[in-house]
Amino acid sequence: MKTEIAGIKPEITRQIKFDLLRDMLRIRRFEEKSAELYSLGKIRGFLHLYIGEEAIAVGAMRVLKPEDSIVATYREHGHALARGISMGSVMAEMFGKENGCSRGRGGSMHLFDAALKFYGGYAIVGGGLPIAVGLALAARMQKTNSVTACFFGDGAVAEGEFHESMNLAGLWQLPVVFLCENNLYAMGTALDRHQSQTNIAKKAESYGIKSETVDGMDVLAVEEATGKAIELVRATSRPYLIEYRTYRFRAHSMYDAELYRNKDEVELWKTRCPINGLIASMKEDGILNDHDLSEIESSIALEINQAVEYAEAGKWEPLEDLTKFVYTETLNFEL
Repeated sequence: MKTEIAGIKPEITRQIKFDLLRDMLRIRRFEEKSAELYSLGKIRGFLHLYIGEEAIAVGAMRVLKPEDSIVATYREHGHALARGISMGSVMAEMFGKENGCSRGRGGSMHLFDAALKFYGGYAIVGGGLPIAVGLALAARMQKTNSVTACFFGDGAVAEGEFHESMNLAGLWQLPVVFLCENNLYAMGTALDRHQSQTNIAKKAESYGIKSETVDGMDVLAVEEATGKAIELVRATSRPYLIEYRTYRFRAHSMYDAELYRNKDEVELWKTRCPINGLIASMKEDGILNDHDLSEIESSIALEINQAVEYAEAGKWEPLEDLTKFVYTETLNFEL
């Protein structure tokens, strides 16, 4: 069920479209570079690329405030960059270096920045959902006006944590917005093979939570719908769920042989690329030309090169720090 806030629709200016395009291209080029560095052995472990889904992170982050909390998935490079974590800090983290945003201890799936209220990055499917509910409960108890935004994939809907979190958020009326990035495949399992009800937004109804489905390949649609939802949550302190229909253009991870979907399907979805779509629209409106695009690409290429240099120059954590940040000798809890 879709609920909208009455009001005047804000004008989408040329600058806003430029910012959206630049932010999506930053993520796309960063991910492409990450794949290259992974193949060279610079990045190790698991690597889940966000290519194809950039419109969601960019559109949603623009309408969140600095005081709002973010909980993301393990496919979170795009979320981190859109939130404002520096590209160098993210790259260094994936290199496993001390100058990474998680001191090199988290890697690709555990990006974290407390100052920006970016609380992960969770490798466990659905693991961020109860954390988000806890953050929203804390915000209400502290009488702040902040909202918690929780990103998760369609695969998390099959987990008990999804239903437990939705139930508590609805029961306690918490200021959390659940943002489902439905890319139609839970790792290698198609949505209709693991869900009897494939309309994820509809699942919110059983918990008394308002919801809607949005085109996740349209950054303007994402920004508008998410902005309305967040302001509704902020005004009412009641939860909301958005299901973004999207698609990842690359395999689930760099280890994935991708045998569960055919190439024709992937190529068909690529025709709906959020970046190419915005470029075409802007060119048609006469507000973007090839020179503008070249300048954007050049600035991003420079930023990526600087990020790689920053990661390469970082230090490895010394062996004697192995137990650092794991245990504490003194506990000082105030009951």
